[in-house]
Amino acid sequence: MSSSNNPLPPKERLQIVRQSMPEQDPLKRAHNFEEVNLGFTDELALQEATRCLGCGKPRCVQGCPVGVKIAEFVDLIVAKDYLGAAAKIREDNVLPAVTGRVCPQEEQCEGSCLLAHRAGSSSLGIGYLERFVADYERTTGQIGLPACAPSSGKKVAIAGSGPAGLSCAGDLVQRGHDVTVFEALHEIGGVLVYGIPEFRLPKDIVRQEVDNMRKLGVKFETNVVIGKTVTVDELFEEEGFDAVFIATGAGLPKFMGIPGENLCAVYSANEFLTRVNLMKAYRFPEYDEPVFDCAGKNVGVIGGGNTAMDAVRTSLRLGAKNAYLIYRRTEKDMPARIEELHHAKQEGVQIMDLWDPVEYIGDEKGWVRAAKLRKMQQGEPDESGRSRPVPIPGSETEVALDMVVVAVGNTSNPLVQQTTPGLDTDTRGRIVADHEHLRTSKKGVFAGGDIVSGAATVILAMGAGRTAAASIHDYLTTGEW
Repeated sequence: MSSSNNPLPPKERLQIVRQSMPEQDPLKRAHNFEEVNLGFTDELALQEATRCLGCGKPRCVQGCPVGVKIAEFVDLIVAKDYLGAAAKIREDNVLPAVTGRVCPQEEQCEGSCLLAHRAGSSSLGIGYLERFVADYERTTGQIGLPACAPSSGKKVAIAGSGPAGLSCAGDLVQRGHDVTVFEALHEIGGVLVYGIPEFRLPKDIVRQEVDNMRKLGVKFETNVVIGKTVTVDELFEEEGFDAVFIATGAGLPKFMGIPGENLCAVYSANEFLTRVNLMKAYRFPEYDEPVFDCAGKNVGVIGGGNTAMDAVRTSLRLGAKNAYLIYRRTEKDMPARIEELHHAKQEGVQIMDLWDPVEYIGDEKGWVRAAKLRKMQQGEPDESGRSRPVPIPGSETEVALDMVVVAVGNTSNPLVQQTTPGLDTDTRGRIVADHEHLRTSKKGVFAGGDIVSGAATVILAMGAGRTAAASIHDYLTTGEW
């Protein structure tokens, strides 16, 4: 599609540099939980939007797991129709203010942008623009919610209110179905509220998006554990639901199986971040701090992904004297977003790459006091394409630590699988669902997101939610399985 509003010819657009995101000063933000990125001004957004080439076959859309019509919403920004741009995004994405903040655009839509492949140019700041129009819409209070079809008379239950569940619910309610989302915890949002820190994704942003979904007609019930409070079979037989979508995520933490993991002040990242986020440690002293007091202490976070980054940057904000990120591969092999690593280093996080813990050492009262680490070196590439970390014999050393956060991955919680007869799982305990339709082995039951794929990104989970919604709609409409 060629842009109808952009006044500049393509050659002139190529001369405009990518606009930088305004940020909090690193020395200040390392000690508060306020948002790091401050958002585009109108002027920055217009300047960045003008860079779009308006490709006839926009590859950025192909790179977006939920299929946002990127060239179209960017063109509306050029026309200064910010509300129209936000409404255009909402046709495919029910959480634009969320994905504009936490989506790894550099690997997806922006990674596919034609500008990124031009010498001397950088990709269009699609995520920054998405956030801009979503924030503009929220500030004005004029939310452009999509229209919903007449009632179908069909009821759908969704287990889990994370990104997969919310995305599925948004699509289904627009198709006229009666949708209820069940959440095990006391607040809606799943990983968006318990896993991602306030400085990356403020809770009020998530609550506003959830409220928008309520206005569309989605119902929410909290403190309901599917598989315990009510089973999948009971949702069908006693509650009268016609289909169930399981989107319970991958919330069961992994540990490394090394000595000392049961010492006091050794946390999983799941527990640590959940306590900080849902129990409001980020608002200490207004709320009693529900985690180990790490003020003035040494904190080690094990891992190199986004969750590890969130945990180590959170420990700094809780007052850690030294916040170490301990990772067994090299810094360039870290799966965390480049922006998050950049922000962490700016704030004072100390990167200890090519180190691997082999034991946590405790004091006489059972509290961790140190970690025994061994030095690693790069070996031959493994199945991920990265160099395999190989231990260096005799390289062990001790690092004094008062708290450890283990962020080396997650697996699926087995509760739903164990309480649902006829539901097939794989060797890792994840629900088996066909890739194209996300149908499981049990009629009327669909599954998607991390419970099927393993831990992934917010936007990939949302893409699975959209796929499931289309399949559920077909099933409810045709009755074919």
